[in-house]
Amino acid sequence: MESATAEKKLFNFLRTLGIQTETYQHAPVFTVEEAKTHRKAFGDKMAGGHAKSLFIRDKKKQRALVMVDENRRVDLKALAGKVGLGRVSFGSENSLKTMLGVIPGSVTPFALVNAQVNGDEKPPLIIAIDEKLMAADKLWFHPLHNAATTAIFANDLLRFINACGYSPIIINLD
Repeated sequence: MESATAEKKLFNFLRTLGIQTETYQHAPVFTVEEAKTHRKAFGDKMAGGHAKSLFIRDKKKQRALVMVDENRRVDLKALAGKVGLGRVSFGSENSLKTMLGVIPGSVTPFALVNAQVNGDEKPPLIIAIDEKLMAADKLWFHPLHNAATTAIFANDLLRFINACGYSPIIINLD
């Protein structure tokens, strides 16, 4: 589902919400370290909070999408408790594609555009955001693929998530 059409759908949805973004194209990145290396070419243009997004599940197949500051080490056991799950592991590539329409290396809260729910449905995912990440004014995520990075203001991210039918929780991982 990583395509120009999917990206266009995302940006059109954001525009309907009155949310402005800025996007920078770069070589595909698969790790935080690769992203940091490519980001150097943009200088201060990409200042703000950069995230790593985790797609996790517990044994009961409850799933969560969690965004944390890119420099944070994550203790999965502690994280599970913070989001209300049992013992967690990373979700499979298949369930990631099925639920969010993205592949590993492209996990992003923007993928919720592919998993919208209406008010009557129970959301299939818990959405959690690191309090430290939310302290940044501007946040950066992949726009459904890992060959670009898109900025969104923190309050607009919350509006986007709510518009997709989810109620995000802000978690303190300290």
